[in-house]
Amino acid sequence: MSEERILSDVEYSQNLQEYALAGEARALKLGNRGKARFDSKGKLASDILDAYRLHGFYVFEGLVNAEEIHELQLQMQDLFERAPIDKVNYLDSHGRPAFGKAFKRNPYSFIRPLSDPWGGTDLLGGRHQTKMTEPTPDSEAPAKTIFLMHGMCQIMEAGLRLYGHNDLLAIAASINGPDFVPYNDAIFVKQPGLGGAVSWHQDGVTHWDAKNWDEGIHGFNFQVQLYTCTPQNCLWVVPGTHKLGKLDIKKLVAENTGSDQLSDAIPLMCRPGDVTIVNRQLLHGSFANTSPDLRVSLTFGFHRRASVLGQQGALSQTGNEIYDEERILERSAVIPIAIDARSNFYKNESRFEYQPFKNTMEMYRDTKENRTKFLMDYNLKDLSI
Repeated sequence: MSEERILSDVEYSQNLQEYALAGEARALKLGNRGKARFDSKGKLASDILDAYRLHGFYVFEGLVNAEEIHELQLQMQDLFERAPIDKVNYLDSHGRPAFGKAFKRNPYSFIRPLSDPWGGTDLLGGRHQTKMTEPTPDSEAPAKTIFLMHGMCQIMEAGLRLYGHNDLLAIAASINGPDFVPYNDAIFVKQPGLGGAVSWHQDGVTHWDAKNWDEGIHGFNFQVQLYTCTPQNCLWVVPGTHKLGKLDIKKLVAENTGSDQLSDAIPLMCRPGDVTIVNRQLLHGSFANTSPDLRVSLTFGFHRRASVLGQQGALSQTGNEIYDEERILERSAVIPIAIDARSNFYKNESRFEYQPFKNTMEMYRDTKENRTKFLMDYNLKDLSI
């Protein structure tokens, strides 16, 4: 399948089926998935860490319980209902004032159905070197569909609580050290028959030529899955590529007869409540969603503090921003606030102790004042590298 060939949504779905089945078999054979397990010190089990470091990803099955997933689903559906469809008057589909006008960064990003908005462009540091196949959507498809949503911790109460999840933060500390810091968060939305593609890419842009480069220097992303992820709508990865440095993706696709169906890639199939963790240097991407299945992935990442301190802004941030101690503290403050919000709601759960705020936690409780100071437009201070 070449990039130049124009396919209908039906043809595209049929074309993907054989590749999807083969990818599913490769994924199940690899077996890089299972329950999250921790040792007596609260660190991720060594065999899981070894598997993550070897392959560059892991699927934690059932990490977020069904009750919490249901609450997240309800709040997401409400945000879908409140999305703007009239940009002039900023109204939703019911004629009400749409959500999100109060924020400096609009929570909603829209694209053409089944398109690849970043592929082959200079956006996000030019890391999306090639464009995925863009099938023609159904004739009744809308002109635009939601692609991304921003600011999880300020637009969803359940999203803020999720950010303080004990097991997720323990995994972050196990991989990046106890002084880990945030990256960003984004909600990827793939509506059935409409969802856009994300071309093959590696996330990091800052440290490829660093003298101290290693496989973990650009951090990782979690994706908490709210619905079933199938090979047709899920994230695909190429295991082990996080160890290879910066890749020539154009060459890889050209050597694959120009097809975006890379032969070594595997799909990260998930059920609701599963959580994927993917090294940001791992080659990954996703295909246009011509399937009948909705995918919503709550995505948020973390860095080693040493990877961020003193660096210039990149990706969604401007190059004149410097990640100094004050900037890192202000963005990291979202973590203890989220921990407190979760602890207040899930009173019988263990509470994660975030080391950078161990002695100042009382100053970062979930209060109205702290929400105004640290949560409002917090995503303008993301730590992108």
